[in-house]
Amino acid sequence: MVIVKDMEKKEFLKGFKDGIPIGLGYLSVSISIGIMAVGSGLSVISSLLISMTNLTSAGQVAGISVIASGGTLIEIALTQLVINMRYSLMGISLSQKADVNFTTPHRMFLGAFITDEIFGVASSRAGDINTAYMYGLIIVPYIGWAAGTLIGSVMGKLLPPAIYAALGLAIYGMFIAIVVPAMKKSREIAFAVLIAAAISTAIHFIPLLSGIGFGFSVIISSLVASVIMAFISVRRRQDK
Repeated sequence: MVIVKDMEKKEFLKGFKDGIPIGLGYLSVSISIGIMAVGSGLSVISSLLISMTNLTSAGQVAGISVIASGGTLIEIALTQLVINMRYSLMGISLSQKADVNFTTPHRMFLGAFITDEIFGVASSRAGDINTAYMYGLIIVPYIGWAAGTLIGSVMGKLLPPAIYAALGLAIYGMFIAIVVPAMKKSREIAFAVLIAAAISTAIHFIPLLSGIGFGFSVIISSLVASVIMAFISVRRRQDK
């Protein structure tokens, strides 16, 4: 029993150590989330609670934008479903590496903390993943994300509007930094991004479509671009 406890402690500390770089990165990024949230009219507490219950940058940005634009709960729910659907696939992938002690309650709880970076670190680990390692891995990123949001929210309340508006643009810089390298590597991804951007722009500027809310705009742009590129990719492979 002592040996088992020592192994669990060692695995927990290993996960904790691996999560520190992720947490530090989340701390800096989520400051922009907090600034954006209070700039959209949310309170500091509301901004913090959103980050504590929804660990996803793209999902939070979209959700806050829907709230700011007066969107409905259905818009928020569908937007989050489309944007965060990839996490379910990451969870399924990680479940293949889970050891025998990774029971269903652990899977359900830890699944809420899966992010792109946590998935990348956990999936690249040699051998099976145990619960002790995963609990250690998620702690610092979760605290970093929540703490950064709190700091950004307070800053947004205290700083002059011109300054926090400029700082709030940092979150979009992060998305550009994520998307552009992928676009360079894959022509399909580049076309999908351009199609989605074109559809979103059309919805915003064409008077007939201007009544579509922000949330549904995201959903329509994402789904249409994905379907078009999936069809083109299948046809291209068939032609080869």
